[in-house]
Amino acid sequence: MERLQPHKRTRAQESSGAIERLYITMRHLFNRGFYKPMGISGESLRESLLILRPEIYGSIAEEKIELQGLLYVIDRLPYGIEECTFINLTSDEGYKKSHFKPIIPLKRRRNCYRIDEEQMNIEITRGRSEIYDILTHLTFLYIESHKIMKQVLINDEGELIRDWEKLEEAVLHKKNLTQKDKEIALTHTANFLGRTFEEVSDIYPQFSCKEDEHRFLKIIYYLGKGAIKEVLTQEKRLITFSPVLRERLGHHIHGERWAIRIKKELHKRGWLERPLHIISANMHSVMNTLYAEKALSSADKKGKSTLQIYEALSQSQNGKLRDKVVKKAQQEGMVYLADESGTNIDIQLFDIEALPLVPEEVEKPIILVMDYAFGEQAYETMDELLKPFKENGNTHYLNVKSISIMGKAGILEGGKGDIMIPSSHIFEGTADNYPFKNKLKRSHFPEGVNTYKGAMISVLGTSLQNKDILKFFHDSTWNVIGLEMEGAHYQKAIQSASKIRGSISASVEVRYAYYASDNPLETGSTLASGGLGTTGVRPTYLITEKILEQILKP
Repeated sequence: MERLQPHKRTRAQESSGAIERLYITMRHLFNRGFYKPMGISGESLRESLLILRPEIYGSIAEEKIELQGLLYVIDRLPYGIEECTFINLTSDEGYKKSHFKPIIPLKRRRNCYRIDEEQMNIEITRGRSEIYDILTHLTFLYIESHKIMKQVLINDEGELIRDWEKLEEAVLHKKNLTQKDKEIALTHTANFLGRTFEEVSDIYPQFSCKEDEHRFLKIIYYLGKGAIKEVLTQEKRLITFSPVLRERLGHHIHGERWAIRIKKELHKRGWLERPLHIISANMHSVMNTLYAEKALSSADKKGKSTLQIYEALSQSQNGKLRDKVVKKAQQEGMVYLADESGTNIDIQLFDIEALPLVPEEVEKPIILVMDYAFGEQAYETMDELLKPFKENGNTHYLNVKSISIMGKAGILEGGKGDIMIPSSHIFEGTADNYPFKNKLKRSHFPEGVNTYKGAMISVLGTSLQNKDILKFFHDSTWNVIGLEMEGAHYQKAIQSASKIRGSISASVEVRYAYYASDNPLETGSTLASGGLGTTGVRPTYLITEKILEQILKP
């Protein structure tokens, strides 16, 4: 009888297994309430991340430190986190009423609080996806810190190389670094990082921030110092989850607060019965499309195409131009609701009846624009929003006509700025899928714009993008064109409300379109390679215009 040969797993299968272990481990650690990232309790997370080798973390499995990945992570974590031994993940527990000043990471909207020299509290109000995001970033950070330690620690007696001592001198003892001081420190730092002087010099200014021009040196020093302390004293860095966070997670507390406030506002203005079109997008493209042309003067628009006007409005130095558009929008029917619920999702309500240029034959709806949700938070917020509003014993059902989702996504064929029109969403790591009839079509977009149609993967975290898995999805019969974090969550909430609960009409129209922020299958085009700049302006406004055309058609 012929013996079966042992099956050799492909890299895609190994990577898929690593992702599954990561999520199981993170849930276990959360339920446990604490763990030491570089101790035995954090071993499974570290091993899985090193097997997975996500594109965003570059050379995580090599000896040299990963600079682009480090920059990506640091931009999404609070200032000073590298100095902290204790990281405490909390719910919204009232710190905003304390003397602690919130620290908001450059590229993630979350409140963090430096409690003392050793402890950083990070407020979790956006669900499990936010916890996954933070834990994978911290695991990467601590793996890199131990790489530094291995290069600078000579022996178990704590003897350190001269390059490290020179970095320590620059960080701790020189208050104002001259150009010469900086270059001396960078020379020593590059030596033990396994990088060239040119490489560290090029990335140095990208770490600078308003608090500290020389932040790069501090990050390297404190990461290494933390790892050295762990090895020499056995005092491990500790991540804890507050009891309140563990109790509240999954109960839609923030999403419910958020949705009730919106419905109260609609009720107060007499808009609750009006046709409602919901758009998940940013806080500028719908407003600019509706009002920019009227709000800006001839001098503001002189010599500029419509696209160039939008590009000008997207640039940080043009605050006065944006103020003109906001003022005009508020004069003609826009209501802005800054978030107070902890979801970090702001709202714009547009009363189309107040727009003079909309044709008379158009049914005058309310357009509700909600800022981007984060991962699983998309289900929480949309699920709560679509529930009927109960007030004084009366139940009011929202008259939802359409739901449109526009967002950024990774593309698997094509490049930054291209457009993806999904026909279904698939949950990563499962066979769960959500096919739907998308009211947006490839034919709606100009010929000069690269547009792709197919399935989209809803991943549990962008920081776990892995080339082998993505290539498998792209090449297989799943016909996957891209990956994002919210689509399947939104569609789950929409289908539940329309087909099971009956909260909204079963014939509600849905529109999904994404523009490519990165291509994780192309080296140098991952999220860690930098932002879109103005490349994203054209597809953003093309998608916005198509959504509004369909909403406002006679």
